[in-house]
Amino acid sequence: MKKEITIVGAGLVGSLLSIYLAKRGHKVRIYERRGDMRKEHMSAGRSINLALSDRGLLALDKVGLAEEIKQISIPMHGRYIHNLDGSTAFQPYGKEGQYINSVSRGTLNMKLMDLAEQHGVEIYYNQKCSAIDWKKQLVDFEISNLEFQTTRFDLLFGADGAFSAARLHHQLQHEKFDYQQYYIDCGYKELTIPPTANGDFAMEVNALHIWPRKDYMLIALPNLDKTFTCTLFFPFEGEASFSNLTTEEKVKDFFEKTFPDALPLMPDYITQFFNNPVSSLVTVKCFPWIREDKFALIGDAAHAIVPFFGQGMNCGFEDCRILDELIEKNGDDWQAILQQYQALRKPDGDAIANLAINNFTEMRDKTADPKFLLQKKIEARLHEKYPDKWIPAYSQVTFSPYIRYSEALLRGQKQESIMQQVMATPGIEDKWNSEEVEKMILKRLIS
Repeated sequence: MKKEITIVGAGLVGSLLSIYLAKRGHKVRIYERRGDMRKEHMSAGRSINLALSDRGLLALDKVGLAEEIKQISIPMHGRYIHNLDGSTAFQPYGKEGQYINSVSRGTLNMKLMDLAEQHGVEIYYNQKCSAIDWKKQLVDFEISNLEFQTTRFDLLFGADGAFSAARLHHQLQHEKFDYQQYYIDCGYKELTIPPTANGDFAMEVNALHIWPRKDYMLIALPNLDKTFTCTLFFPFEGEASFSNLTTEEKVKDFFEKTFPDALPLMPDYITQFFNNPVSSLVTVKCFPWIREDKFALIGDAAHAIVPFFGQGMNCGFEDCRILDELIEKNGDDWQAILQQYQALRKPDGDAIANLAINNFTEMRDKTADPKFLLQKKIEARLHEKYPDKWIPAYSQVTFSPYIRYSEALLRGQKQESIMQQVMATPGIEDKWNSEEVEKMILKRLIS
C-alpha cells in the first residue's frame, strides 16, 4: 500500500531518503525550514567539506546516483601531513586504488534536491516544523510569523539535523525518551586557500591536508573551483584558543609560529579569521528513534556525530540504504520495518559517534608521531599479507561498507590492544617487518 510520506528537512539525508521512497511509489513531500539554496545562493548549513566514502557511494549506487555524484567530487588518496618544521609526509588511506572523495556540501545537496524533484518529490521551503499531533497524524509548519500550514501524514521522517525540531516534538511527547548531547572542547572556523595566480591548485590536489599540532589542527580539502576549504579545529578557551586570539597581532603571531607554510597560500587569512564565525561540534545520542509504524528519526536527527571520521553523511546515507533493504524484506509492514531499522542502526550510530571522537585525537596528535606511523606501517603490511585476518580500523569504517560500525569498533579495539603490546616490544623499530612480529600478532588475533 502506497503511503503519504512527509519528511522534515531537505538536507542531504532527507533528499536521498525521498528518492528511495519515491522510487518505491510513495507520495513524498519534504518541508524545509530554510529557503531554496538553489535560488537564494544560501550555504548548506555547516561548511566543512564532506568526505564521501564507500558507504555513502553504496547508498547512492542503489538508486543509480553514484557515478553522477562522483562527477562533482575530487578523489583524496591519503593524508598529506604538514609538520611544524616544514617537512611533509603522505600517508595513504588504504590499499592502492582506495580513496575518499572531497565534495562540497552545498553542491551535493542541490544535486540531490534536483534528483528528488525529478522523481516526483515535492519540496516546500521556509516551512518550520512547529507542532506534531501524533494521534491525528498532523504536523504544523510555520510559514511566517503566526501563519501556519497543517499537513496530514501516514508516515513522518525527522531528517532535520542535529538540532531537529521533529525530534524535539517526539521527545516532549514521549514518557521514556533518552537524550544525551556532548560538545567537545574545540570549535571550528573556516578559511579558504585560493587558486594560484595561474589558476591552479595551490597544493597537492588528491589528498586531505592536515597540519597536526597536538591540541588543535588545520585541515584542507580540495574543491572543483581549484580552492581548498580549510577548517581550523581549535579550543574555545585557554592560552591557544579562539577566546584568546582577539587582535590582528595575536592572530598573525599565532599563525606565523604554528602554520608557517600555510600562510603564503592564504594571503587574507587575518580578514577571513575575523569575518568567519566560530561553530561548535556536538554529538547527539537518543532513543527511541521511532513511534509505532508512523515515525522515525534518520541521519543527524538520530545520531549527530563530530566530523573527524568523515562519516556523518556516509552514516546518514547508509541509514537510507538499510531502511530500503528492510522495506524490500518486510513489504508494507512498517511496524516491523521501523523496529528492525532502529534495532540495526542505533548500535551503529553510537559506535561511529565514539569512533569519530577517537579519530580527532589521532588526526590532531598522532599523525606526526613516528611511533604511530610505524604502527600504521605494520598494520598496512599485515592487511596486505592477510587481508581476511587484519583490516585496519580506518579501512573497516571507510572502505568496508558491509562491516557494521559496531563491529568495526569492537574489531578495532581488539586490534589496538594487540598493537599496543607489539609497539612495546624492545627493538620494534628494527624488527617491525620480521616474521617474529608477524607470528606474535597472528597468535594474539586468534586467542
